[in-house]
Amino acid sequence: MQHQHRSQPHVSQNSDAQDIVTLLAPRLAYFAGVARTEHVTRAAEQLRIPQSTLSRALVRLERDLGVDLFARRGRTVSLTPAGRTFLTSVERALGEVERAAESVRADADPASGKVAFGFLHTMGSETVPGLIRAFRADHPRIRFSLVQNYGEAMLERLRAGELDLCLTSPVPDAPDLVARRLDEQRLRLVVPDDHRLASRKRVRLAETAEEAFVTLEPGYGLRRITDDLCREAGFKPRIAFEGEEAETLRGLVAAGLGVALLPPPAVPRPGVVELTVTGQRAVREIGVAWLDGHPDTPPVAAFKQFLLSRKGKLLPQMGADPEADVSLSGA
Repeated sequence: MQHQHRSQPHVSQNSDAQDIVTLLAPRLAYFAGVARTEHVTRAAEQLRIPQSTLSRALVRLERDLGVDLFARRGRTVSLTPAGRTFLTSVERALGEVERAAESVRADADPASGKVAFGFLHTMGSETVPGLIRAFRADHPRIRFSLVQNYGEAMLERLRAGELDLCLTSPVPDAPDLVARRLDEQRLRLVVPDDHRLASRKRVRLAETAEEAFVTLEPGYGLRRITDDLCREAGFKPRIAFEGEEAETLRGLVAAGLGVALLPPPAVPRPGVVELTVTGQRAVREIGVAWLDGHPDTPPVAAFKQFLLSRKGKLLPQMGADPEADVSLSGA
């Protein structure tokens, strides 16, 4: 039976690309199945659909494209030159869909899926490696995509769907996020080892009103906390240098370029002295956040519950001041 060329295509050349994809996509697998077998009945059996459904889908596909994809001889078909060209791209597209499906299924696998996890730079050397090691004792095959950044940047990536969970400070309070306070770190005043305060163990922040400070850049949670604590102490800090990483700030302090309010280091840094701040609650709270209403895959749900179980013991205790109140009572 001679197949008539469609002179009135349903999809015009000016149609929006998204409209074309929406119209054609459901029929591409049918087309590829028939193209591989060159037989409508066998293709219908392999695709597990009625032959009449398959035949109608092919006719509609050709009508919408406005070209003949097959030459028909009964139930046997062969590709036209246009059909061969179309098949090459269709197989490539279906292959991408199949790989995408395999990828998202693998990421959601309860035993070997993936968690996209963000955290502060200051938690990258000790805290996060320890957490993942402890978690993987019971979930050895779960994979992690790790992102280090400052708090606001991580929250934006959380909102964009690029992260499942993040550890951040301050603990965010936003209507589209869920956040839980997990722990807190007492901040230290870090001074050069030849500084006038270096012989002290404790200091009031007001005593540093005339000092030059080195701090993280605006937008970092620790910078906001530093500004707030100094304001509570009655002064605005005079900023000498701004950076993006706490250990770099310690290096600047060691070089005599200023003082800084920082969480405890992973390992002691030569050239600086770290003083307990008294008279104020100089701490930063650490919390975990996720997007409200966002469904969790099994690996994400498991890691979330693990983090919540670490409340009050999230952070390693490194030289804790026995007089410091670091409890989470009433949290």
